[in-house]
Amino acid sequence: MSQDLGILPEKVISLLRGVGLILLLVLVLSGRGKKLPTVQIDHSISAQIPEDEFVYELKTNQTLGDLFNKFLDPNDQDALLSQLRAHIDPRRVREGTTVTVRTVRGDVKGPKSVEVTLNADQTVRLVSLSESWSSQLISTPTTVDTIWASGEIKSSLWNALLENSHLSEVNPTDREKLVLELNDVFKWQVDFVRQIQSGDSYRFAFEREVRTGGTMRTGHVLAAELVNRDRSYTALWFDPNEDGAGTYYDLDGKSVKGAFLLSPIELRHRISSRFTSGRFHPILKRWRAHRGVDYAAPTGTPVQSTGNGVVVHRARGSTYGNRIDIQHPNGWTTRYAHMNNFSAEITVGSRIKQGDVIGYVGMTGLATGPHLHYEMLLHGSHEDPLGIDLPSGDPIPEDQWEMWQLQSSRRVAFLDKLVSGPMSSEQSEIIKEPSNPGVR
Repeated sequence: MSQDLGILPEKVISLLRGVGLILLLVLVLSGRGKKLPTVQIDHSISAQIPEDEFVYELKTNQTLGDLFNKFLDPNDQDALLSQLRAHIDPRRVREGTTVTVRTVRGDVKGPKSVEVTLNADQTVRLVSLSESWSSQLISTPTTVDTIWASGEIKSSLWNALLENSHLSEVNPTDREKLVLELNDVFKWQVDFVRQIQSGDSYRFAFEREVRTGGTMRTGHVLAAELVNRDRSYTALWFDPNEDGAGTYYDLDGKSVKGAFLLSPIELRHRISSRFTSGRFHPILKRWRAHRGVDYAAPTGTPVQSTGNGVVVHRARGSTYGNRIDIQHPNGWTTRYAHMNNFSAEITVGSRIKQGDVIGYVGMTGLATGPHLHYEMLLHGSHEDPLGIDLPSGDPIPEDQWEMWQLQSSRRVAFLDKLVSGPMSSEQSEIIKEPSNPGVR
């Protein structure tokens, strides 16, 4: 009996195996003649059409029409130029302009698209349609960030910024712009050519609008400090209407913008002769008073008015050569002489703003080399431009004082991100942070 019970499970397993095979055979036979399930594709898949790209550069004495002859037939050229005229006069496109042409590989019908780069910020994109062209003006995308930087000056601010290793991510041309911007902020307090010396230091926060390629489109100083000969000069941007039309004030809310600039020539000049009661004239060969300051600079260097005023004299004389006199408020007059030529729009009676270009350095009249002779007169009496205390600008209006305190605290916080106290090149740094467009 016990042996029969041991054999029983084996018989059951064999029986189940047989039933399983029969069921599988039935399923296979019942599926004959039916379609197998398929996979459905909801979206069509297309391979990218291969393109060729050709970049041309407009050469000297070459027109866009000459360049288009390389890849367009006359009919297409007329249609494309017609679309281009909606954005720019093709005759005004300058040498060096790049034109990018894209074609479908193996297609002999002509270009698929043409892009004409107008400048760093704008490109005209022209796309070929069946029987015509469409055009669109494309603006180069930008982002806004803020740069903090500080360092010590060994020879000049120009060299200090260009050689600051922490500014290596900033385009060299843009670093030069930083120098010019800082000069524009402090040019009423410090002559960057005459007064900067080794051991001076700087720190600043600068907000800029940057193109995708890394170059700067626009920018301005938010806060800056310049330590010159152990004296600190601070400038904070104040824009009460937040419309970009602000100006700079010191920590006490006094405008850093004076009634007169310290120099009629920016940065690249040297003082070749100072104000004196007795100087040996190199041409007349005799001693005589020199009632002004001579700024040696290359011929053609722009000369700017040092203050607001009205042109009261514009003529050429035997001694001064090409000379302009500007009358300013409160009895002041400035004189600019030996210029190569005048700005075309400047005439007697013209109203001039501080910083306007009125002419260009030259050596007309009694001059042995290119330079600007600059004089300042108060009620008709000559004053030494380098030895007088120039009138200051206006302070913060009383009704804007509360807003000034709010904005200035934010600006000072920018400088606090950098070193405090005496600065050195070892302590200099640059911090880049993204920020929202606009002035903070």
